[in-house]
Amino acid sequence: MTTGSSKVEWDYTKLAATYTQRPPYAPRAVDRIVTLAGKPHPRVADIGAGNAHLTVDLVARGCVIDAVEPNEAMREIGIRRTADTDVTWHVGIGEDTGLPADRYDLVTFGSSFATTDRPAALRETARILRRRGWFACVWNHRDLTDPLQQRVEELIKARIPDYGYGVRREDQAPVIEASGLFERPEVLREPVLHRVAVDDWLAAWRSHGILERQAGDQFEAILADIDRLVLDMGVDELEIPYVTVGWLAAVRGGEPV
Repeated sequence: MTTGSSKVEWDYTKLAATYTQRPPYAPRAVDRIVTLAGKPHPRVADIGAGNAHLTVDLVARGCVIDAVEPNEAMREIGIRRTADTDVTWHVGIGEDTGLPADRYDLVTFGSSFATTDRPAALRETARILRRRGWFACVWNHRDLTDPLQQRVEELIKARIPDYGYGVRREDQAPVIEASGLFERPEVLREPVLHRVAVDDWLAAWRSHGILERQAGDQFEAILADIDRLVLDMGVDELEIPYVTVGWLAAVRGGEPV
């Protein structure tokens, strides 16, 4: 089921088809997030749910989920991936989910918090959370100390010398604390080693929104550089280290400040 309406400035339409190839979050990280609710079958609002990347892991742990995603192409993939579950899909954005107030034990942002006006998204999160509910935002960061990742970085910066990682690699604690709506955030950091088929890993680069925006008309050339680097290795699978990084914060009781 899908409800709601909205619009968004970040357009992932061209990247949607390959987003499912991105690596999953560290299982221990998802376990910790779900445990925050302190109950079986917590009610979760998964914001910017996209292709259901985090959603499917939450469903597997017994969560009851309202998934919010503004992009039609990504939402359609997410709906297909969760077709045999009770996930309800909504059209909305982090700043205006269209969801009811005081309803959710958890509000999660899987790689989506950086695409929002974060203070506004935190206000909306506090509105829809129940008393003692929790906010969680997570990303998978490539381990840039890995030799393959270092070579990839060299290829990218050869074409984009001032390439940056944007908000997704920033410390989220200051903006969470500045909202005045949450307790002091806890940091989540779980390393995970993914064994992935070469074709899938290369396909996942085609969903890299930050790279696409900064590369502009060089995006395809950078992808071709990465393809050549990896295919020249002559292997079918790669072992790629990632770190699932996130911030967790309990909503404060009483009226928002």
